[in-house]
Amino acid sequence: MGKQMTEMLKGTLEGIVLATLAVQPAYGYEITARLREQGFSDIVEGTVYALLIRIEQRGLVDVEKVPSEKGPPRKVYSLNAQGGDYLEEFWKSWGFLAERIEQLHHQLEQPGHSNNTPNEGE
Repeated sequence: MGKQMTEMLKGTLEGIVLATLAVQPAYGYEITARLREQGFSDIVEGTVYALLIRIEQRGLVDVEKVPSEKGPPRKVYSLNAQGGDYLEEFWKSWGFLAERIEQLHHQLEQPGHSNNTPNEGE
């Protein structure tokens, strides 16, 4: 994944994880695996775990400790009402941004439009 994609993902990963939890509660490794199945192949587990701590602290998810066959209990995260509200706002923001970016992209593809950017100072 390129640096530009990584930077864009940083700004949207919280919403992506909440959307994943809206489908079904999961523990950290499951979330990472689901994201990878969705094509986010370069997602690092540590990034997901750090994000889960932040969204738990902000009250966007409920956490239940579930016994594990191996090792300590697992924390299973589920989207709560506050997280659902946040996710709804995320989708509105995403829709707004995606629409504007698509409009800009479409304008740049119009015949006769130069893709050259002027040099600074001109």
